[in-house]
This record gives sequence, structure tokens and C-alpha cells, in this order.
Amino acid sequence: MANRAEILHTNFPLRVSAGDLPESGAKLSLSEVGLVAADLLDLFETQLMSRQLDITSRRLRARNESHYTIGSAGHEGNAVFGRAFRATDMAFLHYRSGALLIQRSKQLAGQTPLYDMLLSFVASSEDPISGGRHKVMGSVDLLVPPQTSTIASHLPKAMGAAHAIGLAQLTNADHAVMPKDSIILCNFGDASANHSTTQGAINAAGWAAYQSSPMPIVFICEDNGIGISVRTPSGWIADNFSQRAGLSYLYCNGLDLLDTQRATATAIAIARKQRKPVFLHMKTVRLMGHAGSDTETGYRSLKEIEAIESQDPILYSARLLIEHNVMSAHEIVAMHAAMDARVSRIAEQVIPRPKLTTAKAVMLPIVPPVLRLPDRVVKSTAAARQTLFKGEERLLSNPQSMARLINLALADIMLMYTDVVALGEDIGRKGGVYSVTTGLQKKFGPARVLDTLLDEQSIFGLAMGLAHNGFIPIPEIQFLAYVHNAEDQLRGEAATLSFFSNGQYTNPMVIRIAGLAYQKGFGGHFHNDNSFTVFRDIPGIIVACPSNGRDAVQMLRTCVDLASRERRIVIFLEPIALYLTRDLHEPGDGLWLSKYEPPQDEVSTIEFGQVGVYGVGKALCILTYGNGLFLCRQAQPILEALGLEITIVDLRWLAPLNEEAIIMEVNKCNAVLIVDECRKTGSLSEALMTLMVERRVQVPVARLTAEDSFIPIGSAATVTLPSVDQIVEQSVVVTGLKSQAGREQS
Repeated sequence: MANRAEILHTNFPLRVSAGDLPESGAKLSLSEVGLVAADLLDLFETQLMSRQLDITSRRLRARNESHYTIGSAGHEGNAVFGRAFRATDMAFLHYRSGALLIQRSKQLAGQTPLYDMLLSFVASSEDPISGGRHKVMGSVDLLVPPQTSTIASHLPKAMGAAHAIGLAQLTNADHAVMPKDSIILCNFGDASANHSTTQGAINAAGWAAYQSSPMPIVFICEDNGIGISVRTPSGWIADNFSQRAGLSYLYCNGLDLLDTQRATATAIAIARKQRKPVFLHMKTVRLMGHAGSDTETGYRSLKEIEAIESQDPILYSARLLIEHNVMSAHEIVAMHAAMDARVSRIAEQVIPRPKLTTAKAVMLPIVPPVLRLPDRVVKSTAAARQTLFKGEERLLSNPQSMARLINLALADIMLMYTDVVALGEDIGRKGGVYSVTTGLQKKFGPARVLDTLLDEQSIFGLAMGLAHNGFIPIPEIQFLAYVHNAEDQLRGEAATLSFFSNGQYTNPMVIRIAGLAYQKGFGGHFHNDNSFTVFRDIPGIIVACPSNGRDAVQMLRTCVDLASRERRIVIFLEPIALYLTRDLHEPGDGLWLSKYEPPQDEVSTIEFGQVGVYGVGKALCILTYGNGLFLCRQAQPILEALGLEITIVDLRWLAPLNEEAIIMEVNKCNAVLIVDECRKTGSLSEALMTLMVERRVQVPVARLTAEDSFIPIGSAATVTLPSVDQIVEQSVVVTGLKSQAGREQS
């Protein structure tokens, strides 16, 4: 196919000079929409800047100097949004938002959008937002978190950010990033409107607004009528979204700057004054195909392509400029040529700029730089804690189960960290499925202990949005298996934010998840999910798993500190089967209970990466975690009776593993057994076995894992899982005790 980008570029001055310009139909005056001639000229300049970036990107790609060519051509009308929304209205942008970002940059002095965006095109390490890691739309100064999404997965966190604005007012937060009258801008494409993230986020926004909860957000669907090659049915977007509960629907012709300005002003007024969500449906076209590598003639005829190109929005803008006596046709053509030369000149300047050249440089922002944030921890006074735990003195003085200890720890954390917000399904009035959050909403109110709707994508999105406005969220997922309903919100959104912003944006949080197996009386694979593999290959995420109540308290405090001070994302995996466990060896021994230790300076915490060590035996080192520690502790006296003095290592921190601490304990012993309650394939034991090989551990090493199976219900619920008997058996085998006994008998 002929180079449609160059054809568009060449045809523009020809059509302007010939007066061959499309009719708008709206016939609005500048004064009707609150603009003056200078505003229209400014918007047109932005449109030309965006268009020329797209043309130049394709030219650079032909020279192998540019690497990403999804452009904004046909969507340049979104420049209006860059002007109409404030720079303090956080913006979550679509990948076709070039004109929007350029126009928004004009609100602040000293911005160089053409240079900056071209640095991104050539993947220079000097790119001010991603540092050369991706071509993203983002800016710290302009309050635009970078976005790579092509399927609208940014909508849940945009919804969460909108909720966070009102929440900051309700909680009198002094840490809010956005002013109290801010609103959220979030745009996406018509094909992405079909994705579950879009449907869930808009549903959540409407759900909140329906109950009069503030939700100041404008969802902008830029409807060009096609995905990559799949057409959007005529009327689909309007019919799908115009009758949503709690949502105001508006429409505009995005090819016409004046009509777009009219609708945008109305949308902003509704969102800012009424604090309600708006769906702005913007008609536009897609030019130059989906991306630079897209052969559009494979699914569109040349006649159709040419008809779409005749609807070029910058041609519409040229007619507006001429009709309103802002510029002549000759001046428009000259401006177009000057912009071509300007952008081409800047492109040549950025091509030789430095690139990322080492793995270390690429990976640097995966873990956010240790930038200590202002300390917002309030030291709890005796009086404050007495009030907080009034009526619960007995709980504080007597040994308690893990569930109750986590509850007490959360209360103390929320007292100390005024920016912490807990959220999740049923965690408020009900107190959670396992009563772990019982009473917290009564103590801290519904603004800080939020009952969410049943949608894990929205829960994670809400958490990310809260973090964007200065909160430290502690979202709860009811069961580990439910994470898979929304894992891309962690994998594709939360975990990548620091990476794609060069450490400038983060979304710190502690995600509490009830999980793992061995649960009795309630089960099946959804409620006894013994695989957390989904987290283990996500760069930068921390996975913590306490095995007992005392550890849970101290580890949870460490996790919140990591989120608050170092902006980390932490998974706090709580073993359901151990929530209410009381006894270790005999009924009534109470050995799995612990007394609550308040957050005092003299009480040591369990540091990030610190392992737990039980026993000093040299015959065998058992590496385990979670329920595995409980089983191994039960097996310990049996093994000692057989003459095996053992050391049990509770890993506690499952990602990243503290390899040095593990190897130090392993090297003290004559054999190693890994007891892993998760499935054999993809389990943590694989990483541990690899570690033993890579570190050239010279003693026998074996592993005991669960079978590669889902968990059934009933009496068979544990038959695929490691047991005390199996631990004893494998310990005897790996230490050679059985063969030694055989030699003695012979």
C-alpha cells in the first residue's frame, strides 16, 4: 500500500489551497463555546504538532530510529481536553492522546513536549518520563501517570483516583496530591469499551454515584469506529452507555473543535460541580491504520480509506480558522510547512541522544528508588490506644489466634498511619469472611474501612487510585483464587508503574489475601488455592507469608512500613487454615496462639527478608513456609525421637527470597528437605532447588510438594497435599537414616 502518512501530509496543503474542506454541520460560533480567535489558533497549532510527530515517527521508523508507531492521527481533536481540564486534574490517557498531552503542557511554563516525545520515540534514556523504556504518555509536572495500555486497563485506577479525591476530604487528609475540587480525565477507544476493565470501572463509578458517593471523573470514549480490524457496530457505544445508572452521557463530534469544546465544558461542569461521573462520547476517525506495521488494505478498500482521510480533523480545523477569519488558507499552508521543518529538525537532534545499554540500567526503577517520604506515622499515645481497644482488654492480655492478632495489628496500624485505608468485599460491617477485620469500620468509620462491590478489578483499581492521591491502601482479596479475576491490574498496571515512569510514579499498597490450602469444612479449589505462582514472576513485588500470629503482626507492620516509606507493592498472603488454629501437638496445648505485642520501640520487628529458625539440629535443614511450618513443627518431635536433630527454616518472605540467609542455614546441616505446600509444577520449591544447584550445595537435597492437582472438598481435601507422615518419611530418606538402619541390622 502507498505510504498513507505521506499522502495525508501532501494532500493537506493541496486541499487547503483549493478550498476543498469538509463541512462541520454544527455551525457554532467561538463565543458560544467560550473561545476567542487566539484559542482556536492555539488548538490548531497543537493539532499540527501532534500530526507532525506521527509523520516523523514513521519516517524515523523507516530509518530504524523509532520503535513504536501507534499514533494519534485522526484523534487530534482531543487537544481540547488538554486545554479545558486543569493541569491539576489527574489524567489517565489513551495511546492516541498526543495532542491532548501537548496542549496540556502549554498550561505550564518551561515544557518542551515535542523534544520530550521525540526522545520517547527514539527510546533515549533522557526521555523525561520513562527513561527510554517505552513510548508512553506521561508527565510528573502535568499529573499524567504513564500509560501503555491498549485495552483500557487504566480505567479502574482512574475510577479509584476519582474516589480518592472525595475520600481525602472526608478524612481531612493532608497528604492529598490533588486539590479538593479536582476531577479525573480518562480517555480510551471504542474497541476498548468492550473490555471487562472498562465495563467494571464504569459500573463501579456509576455504583458509587448511584449511592451519592462523590465520583468526579470524565470517561472519554474516542470512537473511531474500529479496533485493529474489527468494526464497532453503528450505535453500539451510544446504546451501551447512554442509559447507565449513575452516569451522565454526552456526545460530540471530535472532528470539530468547537463542538468538542461545547460538550467538554458541559462534562467538566457536571463532574466538578456535581461530583458525578460523565461519559463523553467523542466521534473521530483513525488515520494511517492502527500502527505503522498495519496493512490497512487487508480489511479496508482503498475507496474507504480515502473517504476516511477526507474527514481529517485538521482539515475541519482549517475550515474553522478560515470561516472565523483567524487565518487565511495561505497562512495555514505556511504554518503546516513550518511545523514539518520544526519537528524534523528536533528529530535529528534527539536521534543521537544516549540509550539504555545495560540490564542494570533497564531494571533500575523496577524497585522504586529509596526516596524516603515525609513521615506521617503518628506515635500512638496510651490514651489513644486505651480508647481504641476499649472493651477488648482481655484480647490484649491473653494469647490469641492469627486472625484475631491480625485484627489487632490492623487497628494499631490504622491508628498510627492516618493515610492507611482498608478496602475489600465484606470487610466493613461483616468484618470479612473470617472476621479478620471485625470492628475496624466501627473504630475508624466507613471512609477508612471501605466495603467495595464484588469486582476484584475495581478493588485493585481503587487501591491504585487511592495511592495516586497519597493514601496507603490495604486492599483485601477474599480468596487467593479470586486474584486471577484481576491479575493484570497487578501485573500490567501496578507493578509496571515505577518501571515505565523511571521511579517517578508509584502505587504503594499492602494487599491482604486469604489463601493456601488445608482449610477444613469449606473448600474446593476456589477456597483452597495452593498456588501463588501468579505473583512470583512479577518484577518488584514483595510476597510475604506468615505462618503464625506473632509473625503475622510483626511482618504486617514491616509491610506497611515498606509501602509507606519505600513505596513498595506487597502481597500479604495469610494461610486460611491457620487463622483459628490454636493447638500444635495436643488438643488444648494452645501452642499456636500468641499474645499480642503492641507496637513499641523495644519490641523487635521481623525485618524484610528475615527468616525464622526453629531448632539447631545439624542432621537436616527443612525449608518451608505457611502451613508447611505448622506441619514440620508437628513432625519435629517425631524426627527427634528417631534420632534426627533438625533445623526448620520458615522462609516468611517468599519473593524475593533471601538467598544468603537460606544458604547460611543450609550450610550448617548435612541434608536439606524442602516442604512446599504448593503444586510441584511452578512452585517455590523449583526456585529453591535451583538455588541449591547454583550455589553448589554439597549435601543431599530433596523436596516434598503438593500434587499437580486442584483441591477437592470433603475427606479428600488434603490427600494431594504434604502431610506430617510424608515429612517424616522424606526426612528419613534424604538423611540416609533408613539405609543406615538397614546396614546396622545386617
